[in-house]
Amino acid sequence: MAIAKAERLMNLALCLLGTRRPLSKRELRGSIEAYLEAGSDDAFNRMFERDKDDLRELGLVIETVENLDGETGYLARRDSNRLPPITLDAEEAAALGLAAKVWQQARLAGAASGALQKLRAAGMPEAEDSYEAHHGALEPRIPVHEAAFEPLMLACRDRRPVSFDYRKANAARAEQRQVEPWTLECWRGHWYLAGWDRDRGAERVFRLSRITGRVRSRVGTFTAPVPDAVTVRETVESWAGETATRSALIRLRAGCGYPLRSRALATRRLADGWDELEIPYGHGLDAWLVEFGPDVVVLEPADLRADVLDRLRAVAKD
Repeated sequence: MAIAKAERLMNLALCLLGTRRPLSKRELRGSIEAYLEAGSDDAFNRMFERDKDDLRELGLVIETVENLDGETGYLARRDSNRLPPITLDAEEAAALGLAAKVWQQARLAGAASGALQKLRAAGMPEAEDSYEAHHGALEPRIPVHEAAFEPLMLACRDRRPVSFDYRKANAARAEQRQVEPWTLECWRGHWYLAGWDRDRGAERVFRLSRITGRVRSRVGTFTAPVPDAVTVRETVESWAGETATRSALIRLRAGCGYPLRSRALATRRLADGWDELEIPYGHGLDAWLVEFGPDVVVLEPADLRADVLDRLRAVAKD
């Protein structure tokens, strides 16, 4: 059904763009096979009006003109539907090229690469990538494996409320959340959704890998103001553990946990195959430490140690 509609819309757009004079409904119906197969005039009229509205929503400028006989015609003038010349400098071209590489694992990979090819065909300059030229194996990527990514991305774009089942790291069961999604942010290889939690009446950050089941759209508009992008990014970093307010002391098995070692404020080698690290401690550190399993032991503070143990017990119950 989706393919048939897309083909019908394409045929209608080509008819409207390819004519020098307005075409009536009667002429359009006789030119497009899908309209010929409509069971009645009413069915055709409903189909045509929906298609016309869909094309206009996609950005096609369709004019409605009445001829001398009083018959209504439609056309899409090419000069009204022509994009302005594309002018990109080398830095902008490099940013677009990097973006296309970043999305290789997402479902948008095809659209991203196709758009890049069209921009290059239109004259976008080729950006020299010194990393790619000298280190072909080094390539930036942001993995997108979660099924919730695409519906949440569309909901953020359309400012559409959603609901989903979410399981916190220290919870045995998932709970339904009603959320007004603001934006998606990637941090330390994980995707997070920032938005307004309607049930709690406050901003919240959700890790996509903990969303279970299907993301469901909800009717209605946002009830809370959407903050600017910088504020939202700072919120995600704070919830995910980027903003440290104090330090923690942990034991880390030798040869393990290199991401933790890179953030260590101090490191002391122990004699029993373990190292002692002082690391920044902010919101979300407990969830990150759990990912290293038996290779990490929290020494202090006591509240961080308790949070890590609670998360491990919740995992063990499964």
